[in-house]
Amino acid sequence: MANTTGSSAINHAELQELVKNYTCSDVALLLPVISEFTWAVEVRAFLYLLGLLWCFLAVAIIADVFMCSIERITSKTTIVRVPDANAEGGIRELEVKVWNDTVANLSLLALGTSAPEILLSCIEIIGNGFKAGELGPGTIVGSAAFNLLVISAICIVAIPEGEIRRIRSFKVFGVTAFTCIFAYVWLAIVLMAISPNVVDLWEAIVTFLMFPTLIIVAYIADKDFCMKKSKREEPGFVGISLEDKDTEERQPGPSSDENVRGDAELLTLAKELGHIEELPEEEAAKIAAKKIAENTSHNRGWYRINATRFFSGGKKLVPRVLTSFQDLADRKLYERIQLPEDERADHAKSITKNIDHSDGGRRPVIEFTAAAVAVMENEGKVRIGIRRHGKLDVPVTVRVETINGTALAGEDYKPFDEKVKFAANEILRQIYIEIVDDCEWEPDEFFFVKMAAEPDVDVAFGNIAICQVTIINDDEPGLLEFAKPSIVVKESSRLASIPVSRRNGADGHVSVTWKTKDITALNNKDYEGGEGTLKFDNQETSKTIDLPIFESNKPERDESFQIELLETDGGATLGKITKCIITIVNDEEFNGLVSRIVSLTKANLDSLQLEKSTYVTQFKDAMNVNGGDIENATFIDYILHFCTFFWKILFAFVPPTQYLGGWPTFIISLAVIGFLTAIIGDLATIFGCLIGLEKTITAITLVALGTSMPDTFASKTAATMEKYADSSVGNVNGSNSVNVFLGLGLPWVIASIYWTAKGDVFKVEAGSLGFSVVLYTVAAIIAISLFITRRFLGAFGKGELGGPNITKWISGAIMISLWVLYVVFSSLQAKKIINVQF
Repeated sequence: MANTTGSSAINHAELQELVKNYTCSDVALLLPVISEFTWAVEVRAFLYLLGLLWCFLAVAIIADVFMCSIERITSKTTIVRVPDANAEGGIRELEVKVWNDTVANLSLLALGTSAPEILLSCIEIIGNGFKAGELGPGTIVGSAAFNLLVISAICIVAIPEGEIRRIRSFKVFGVTAFTCIFAYVWLAIVLMAISPNVVDLWEAIVTFLMFPTLIIVAYIADKDFCMKKSKREEPGFVGISLEDKDTEERQPGPSSDENVRGDAELLTLAKELGHIEELPEEEAAKIAAKKIAENTSHNRGWYRINATRFFSGGKKLVPRVLTSFQDLADRKLYERIQLPEDERADHAKSITKNIDHSDGGRRPVIEFTAAAVAVMENEGKVRIGIRRHGKLDVPVTVRVETINGTALAGEDYKPFDEKVKFAANEILRQIYIEIVDDCEWEPDEFFFVKMAAEPDVDVAFGNIAICQVTIINDDEPGLLEFAKPSIVVKESSRLASIPVSRRNGADGHVSVTWKTKDITALNNKDYEGGEGTLKFDNQETSKTIDLPIFESNKPERDESFQIELLETDGGATLGKITKCIITIVNDEEFNGLVSRIVSLTKANLDSLQLEKSTYVTQFKDAMNVNGGDIENATFIDYILHFCTFFWKILFAFVPPTQYLGGWPTFIISLAVIGFLTAIIGDLATIFGCLIGLEKTITAITLVALGTSMPDTFASKTAATMEKYADSSVGNVNGSNSVNVFLGLGLPWVIASIYWTAKGDVFKVEAGSLGFSVVLYTVAAIIAISLFITRRFLGAFGKGELGGPNITKWISGAIMISLWVLYVVFSSLQAKKIINVQF
């Protein structure tokens, strides 16, 4: 019995030990939280991979909150008073930014984009009892390689054909490019040269102090303290604001030049949209907000937040517009909105006539080929053309009839009232109306031909549904004069069409010169005038002089100018009305529409402000797909919203950025990122263990890609939307440098102090990490050299991004190849298939 009991006890103890120490159960810091002894390895690997991907989304969402707090902090301004003899009281108040652009980008903003990698390295060392780990450093180097090589390659080839993007702050880029390479050279020197496999306290402190040194040197380069001051192409900006912060200092309040300029641009855009008859006000406001958001410069943080919200089905920072713009007609309309300002006046005439009567090609449209025709009395008949467009694959019938003017039916022409039938796909018909030649001299007479719809026939009429027919006296070139002595034009029409009539004859080709004269309206400011020649073809009796009208922001408008007919040619003479006064007035109905579009646009832009949130808006955005914009939510948005719903609700409890300058949000979100990073480290470690993957390989591939994916989409979007390459690839080098100086310097300082206090040394085995660092350094030198070559060599378009198709794809291929070689050789070293010693 004793022996049996003892045997049972031993078996039970062994079983307990097996339950506690099963495969990969003791390789992580916090996980697993429950026993997975009975689970199949394949099931565990799948669940850990799924959990890892889910936590990547969680970190991306809380990083969104973290970046918003950084925006709130770095957008802080203060009022300074400076002497100004021209200001009231001799003192002028200026609102200046507290944070310098470069300092903000290399400190808080870099911390925001690299927080997961930095915290992972810190947590791993502390969790390992202040002993060096492989996952944190491997992730930092792997992420740096992915950022510099893969993201840069994507940005190079993403630029549309024929376009380039140059780095604007090239001096700052030079500083960060140098430190990007030097940081990893220093890392290799520390690990393999000065004190191999040991990090001394002074080495850790020097590594950490390189972080503030980088900021100081970049600030000096940004301010040109050591070089001749040169005028920059465009002032920098700071933070992630939707507003254009183009100045280092500006006067506060809505009366500043910047705000006035922004309001004027918004008003101009609203007027452009107001001219689109079939566009609802709400959609017009969304388009205006979208265009403003796309045309405003943003930094890397803004694009990262927008990319994160794409992954989580959250509220986008660039509104979506009408889905109906996908068809051809609406796409042309949208392209018109995107025209540059200096091209719009040239298209004013076409704008007023570009109306789609066919309802997107769903209805047949019938109209006359000309609004007015003339016929000599002795010709006996007049030919009138009728054309069809829109829907063509069905037969259509329309009634055409004559209406008396000064010419009378029966006396001057024979009445016409008949049906005109178009067969399927027939686009042109002609009718003939007989003219009565009475052999008596008469002044010119006219009558009208109009269209009427037949019952139960679905047809639309075009712009020319009535045609005027003028019967002209024989063998006279005629008189040329204005149809009216004065015309009133609404500002919203954008075009003054001034009719000129040819009377008492239409024989031969004639012309008349004209010239405008300012009264209260000014040429090239209120309208586009000047002088020109109006030509009439044989038998042509009516023409118009079309002058573009420029829009004004005046609340009340009553301005006029004069146009005069001067000299004729071809035998024609001037009539009685040789001068015409054109008066430009406001269109109250149109102005009301524009005002509503402006108000809705401002409301849309205000809702997109990153730093303006409350608990109510946070929970509303968290609980609704696409931030509540359900109409424009896609199927992918719903899927991603469902996958991230738990995280969104949880993170909505983080204090909004409006409290205490955003610092509570900053601290709490940073703590949450730290906790999630610890979970990600455990998930990645266990997953790699389960599938037989070394920590180094897991770090440089899976973890590095997961933490860098939002940056990938953010950089691609920034490359295509921005005028310069700073926000897409310019900040990559700074971020990679900060990863080493903070991500390794900070935990090394902590661990070195700990081991020094215990009278021991902090051991960091170079191993595969040292080899990986050397590989990255070589790849980084090649990549930076390629960027510099692209900037100055014409074959690449003289730009870091874009350029000719062949050279940009070659550049992208070189970058990708470098990354693939880096991953392959680092993995072979970690697997000990190769063994390179330094």
